[in-house]
Amino acid sequence: MATSLLMGDSISSLRGSGLSFCVAAVVFGVLTVTGRADGFVPESSGIRFGVASSGSSVDFHQGEAFADWNLPWQWDLGAKWTLQTRLDASGGWFGEGAVGGGIFSAGPLLVWSREGFPIHLEGGVSPTGMTRTVYVDKNFGEPVQFTSHVGLYWDFASHFRLGTRFQHMSNAGMSRHNPGINLVMFNLSYVF
Repeated sequence: MATSLLMGDSISSLRGSGLSFCVAAVVFGVLTVTGRADGFVPESSGIRFGVASSGSSVDFHQGEAFADWNLPWQWDLGAKWTLQTRLDASGGWFGEGAVGGGIFSAGPLLVWSREGFPIHLEGGVSPTGMTRTVYVDKNFGEPVQFTSHVGLYWDFASHFRLGTRFQHMSNAGMSRHNPGINLVMFNLSYVF
């Protein structure tokens, strides 16, 4: 029993330290470098950090590492405009104040861009897993959530991108507790 209590205390302290964020950064870095396949090409990887928007509980925040891969489906829309499909995968930390847990997601993206223009728009929906669902101000109900997002990104230098996205996370009514949360996320990524 003493061992299980000690392990429980250790796990709680690791959550608060952001260990899941560091592990996710290493895992996604390795996957990005080794993940080349025909039609499944690494596009970028980086870090994101966000805070709850003014309409939500403002103490919530999220930090994560992510990687994006180009998928083989792309449409030429004419006049150098394209619509590209990507896969986005992320892992990190989600919390309220100092209380938090791991958060992981993977899902498709659609990227609308113009050749030679450094700004693009992207959006997507990702199934999301949470290691903790009950916080001081919110009970998210289920460990399975869905995150929808839309963002604007700027390739400001060779191989580097800044971006911001608005995202909404909820469990889509799978639980009687479904408060949802809106976050504004900022990201820095390396483009391959």
